[in-house]
Amino acid sequence: DDDGVREVLRHGRRRVAIHSEDEFMLREGKALAREGDWTSHPEVRSVEAAVSSTKRLLRLAYETRRRIHVLHVSTADEIPLLAAAKDIATAEATPQHLTLEAPECYERLKGFAQMNPPVRDARHRAGLWHGVGQGVIDVIGSDHAPHSREEKAKPYPASPSGMPGVQTLLPIMLDHVAEGRLSLMRLIDLVCHGPNRIFGIAGKGRLAVGYDADFTLVDMKARHTITDEEGASKCGWTPFAGMTVKGFPKGTIIRGRRVMWEGTITGPATGAPMRFQEAL
Repeated sequence: DDDGVREVLRHGRRRVAIHSEDEFMLREGKALAREGDWTSHPEVRSVEAAVSSTKRLLRLAYETRRRIHVLHVSTADEIPLLAAAKDIATAEATPQHLTLEAPECYERLKGFAQMNPPVRDARHRAGLWHGVGQGVIDVIGSDHAPHSREEKAKPYPASPSGMPGVQTLLPIMLDHVAEGRLSLMRLIDLVCHGPNRIFGIAGKGRLAVGYDADFTLVDMKARHTITDEEGASKCGWTPFAGMTVKGFPKGTIIRGRRVMWEGTITGPATGAPMRFQEAL
């Protein structure tokens, strides 16, 4: 609905974050779903649906002069489009799209690999890594959207899309650092500085006087096998169960307080509302 998106972009000044898939093409794609066959998910939610939507979003962003942020980019074909529009568009990738690969993940994990946009094949995974390396991808996000085992066990396409992602984001990305796919400094930019640049979060994103003392201590040499049982999410599973990673968080400090140490939450929640520089 270009008119609806245009109306949203015309009002306000702050950057708008958008899930980019063409709804009309998605409705048409439902006819391609094969009962009980999760390998058909990337056909139902096609590359063309993502690319068409991103092209339209970029056109509308320039037309309305409104900054946009494209969430969980899933195709190699969107990377050059976004590279040519860095003056108005930023982009996110997820560890899931950078790590899992179709059709193997659907054959192995079935509904537990189902998310929107879909995990795609090797060409698209490689294209996303190219986007990370070239600076087209600005942030790594978790797209944390867990569902119960019972929900995920439903046959496709009745099974819901989404998977947990917060707790495994850093271990998975640290393993990619260990494998040489990106540098540690690039990862820090993607998970710390990048979000602050894009959204202007007051007091966050830097280790400096006047900023909140938020940081994570990591052991770059630690080897750890991810399990379902260690997950803090109520869903009780992760698509990365059984994966051994190199590099693991040892502790987390938030506003100067130690809140996690060696896998254990050290006290009650101490969350506070975020403030954004454009809204101060």
